[in-house]
Amino acid sequence: MAKRTGDEAVLPMTSRDVLAEILREGARRMLTEAIEQEVAEYLTEHADAVDADGRRLVVRNGHMPVRTIQTGLGDLSVARPRVNDRRVDGEGHRCRFTSKILPPYLRRTRSVEELIPWLYLKGISTGDMLEALAALLGAQASGLSATNICRLKRVWEAELQEFSRRSLKDKQYVYVWADGVYFNVRLEDAANRRQCILVLMGATATGKKELIGLADGYRESEQSWTELLLDLKSRGLTIDPKLAVADGALGFWAAARKLWPATREQRCWVHKTANVLNRLPKSTQPKAKSMIHEIWMAETKAAAQKAFDRFIATFEAKYPKATECLAKDRDVLLTFYDFPAEHWIHLRTTNPIESTFATVRLRTRRTKGCGTRLATLTMVFKLARCAERHWRRLNGRALLAEVIEGVQFVDGIKEIAA
Repeated sequence: MAKRTGDEAVLPMTSRDVLAEILREGARRMLTEAIEQEVAEYLTEHADAVDADGRRLVVRNGHMPVRTIQTGLGDLSVARPRVNDRRVDGEGHRCRFTSKILPPYLRRTRSVEELIPWLYLKGISTGDMLEALAALLGAQASGLSATNICRLKRVWEAELQEFSRRSLKDKQYVYVWADGVYFNVRLEDAANRRQCILVLMGATATGKKELIGLADGYRESEQSWTELLLDLKSRGLTIDPKLAVADGALGFWAAARKLWPATREQRCWVHKTANVLNRLPKSTQPKAKSMIHEIWMAETKAAAQKAFDRFIATFEAKYPKATECLAKDRDVLLTFYDFPAEHWIHLRTTNPIESTFATVRLRTRRTKGCGTRLATLTMVFKLARCAERHWRRLNGRALLAEVIEGVQFVDGIKEIAA
């Protein structure tokens, strides 16, 4: 028998299970039907596109492999229709169908606060968002409209302005990570197609990771980074970080050397590995990647230097551009050995930034819809703030005080005075 609490009936577990299954099946059917309708409209829109023999260039071609989407109702398995689009656009790129309801890299639903920025940065317009949100969130999206979404975006813009003006007095970041992140939103100003978002995050003396600053930069230039760092200084961030981690190609380094002269440099091993492998034939890349891995995973700097020399000796004769790419940053690739070993996992790469925006980075080409720079910056800000709640603290937090005090570490171990 079902029990009652007041006027509310409490269903037995078996009843709740049946109800949950009914809801899941309903959500799956709704999502499937919405995608099928989307594909049908796409095929109808391009029905007149034919080749020289009169055959249609845009046709159905079975289904994609089944994808499992994690939702609040449980896992939903959906098989998306496959569309074969053989058209070519004005720039010579192959056209393709991309579902706006179920974008290619979505694996789980999020709250409205996270999903709207995610969809915007995928190039989905406000009008299309309503259908996508309804399919992905179900009842959670029932109160949304285009007007409500625009109002919500304005609220987030105000939050961004407040964040960009906040005081940083008495703030100290022991480590910082910097990166320039591109998204597949084509901006209104075609002349600034290479516009990107500059992201700076840091670790406090307690090991907590925080978003420090965002800026709408241009080609990750020195000038853009200088403006961002000067703005942070003007709001009270006057203590130089002990170490900065970033890709070697960034204009960030030129700016940091001027404004943070006491900050040491660590190049990101993920970026460096990719840059080196791009200069090698595919057949050689697995071996090279393994040898690079041996360098930054060595237990001591001396062992890393030996592994470094082995890599250069192995590939220098045939692939001098690859070895030159690695060798030119030799010293700053191994800086992390002068810091606590517990922190190495955090200091070798810019992964804290990379992982935050991994699913919304620029993939193969830009979307057709245009966005504004302010809206893009706002959406990046909201995604970063949502991710910030889940950023893990640094390992070995107690050692940060010693890093701040200038205690020397050799191969990750505190140097003991004789």
